[in-house]
Amino acid sequence: MSDQVQLVTSGKLPTPAGPYSPATVAGNLVFVSGQGGRDPSTGQLAGPDVEAQTEQTLKNIAAILEAAGSGLPDVLRCGVFLVDIKEFPRMNEVYARMFGDHRPARTTVEVSNLPGAGMRVEIDAIALIPVKAGSETHV
Repeated sequence: MSDQVQLVTSGKLPTPAGPYSPATVAGNLVFVSGQGGRDPSTGQLAGPDVEAQTEQTLKNIAAILEAAGSGLPDVLRCGVFLVDIKEFPRMNEVYARMFGDHRPARTTVEVSNLPGAGMRVEIDAIALIPVKAGSETHV
């Protein structure tokens, strides 16, 4: 991996299910890998429904972003993957509540399956790491 790319790690983050990092940082951008609705403290899905899983997924993304020096208000783009596109309105309600007035660019698609039994939603994100005033370094 390039010296200009850093891996984001922390004991508070969900453990990746494969050979990838929860996120990488290049410059002042954070690229968050697809996250699901598993509670990192138990390893279990937050619930069987798309609402509970969407909320936990966004909490997981927020924790990853925090570890990288960013946060949900700094998200530029999300990709949302739903097992059933008919669940879009319910996912969207939680998504809107979690982001508040912030409206990142987004794509939402239906997929035939997600890794892990019972997963209803997966979300990835790209966010900005705010540059602190008077500082050239931000990671």
